[in-house]
Amino acid sequence: MSKVKKATKVMTKVMTKAKLLAEYKVPTLVGLNLSNVNLSGANLVAADLRWANLSGCDLRGANLQWAILSEASLRGADLSGADLRSADLRGADLHKAKVDGANLDGAHLLGVKGLAVGKLYRR
Repeated sequence: MSKVKKATKVMTKVMTKAKLLAEYKVPTLVGLNLSNVNLSGANLVAADLRWANLSGCDLRGANLQWAILSEASLRGADLSGADLRSADLRGADLHKAKVDGANLDGAHLLGVKGLAVGKLYRR
C-alpha cells in the first residue's frame, strides 16, 4: 500500500471518529472509578475512558466501538459479546477479564496486560 493510500486511510478513520464524537456528544469519563458497575448493553461509542477503573464491571454486549480505554483497569470485567471494534486498549489491564465473543476487529492492543493470545477472537 502506498504512503498516500495509508495516509488517506488514517485520515478517514480520524474523520470518522471526529464525526462520531460530535454526533453522539461522547462522554468523557477519564479516570473515573466505575468498578463493579453494571454497564451491560451500554452505548459507550467513542467514550473516553482513559485510566478509568472498570474492574469487575459487567460490560456484556456493551458498544465500545472507538472507545479509548488506554491504561484502563478492566481486571475481572466481563466483556463477553462486547463490540470493541477500533477501540484503543493500549496498556489496559485485562487480567482475568472475560472476552468470549467480543469483537476486537481493528482494536489497538499494544501493551495490553493479562490477556492470553489464545483468548483473542477476531471476526
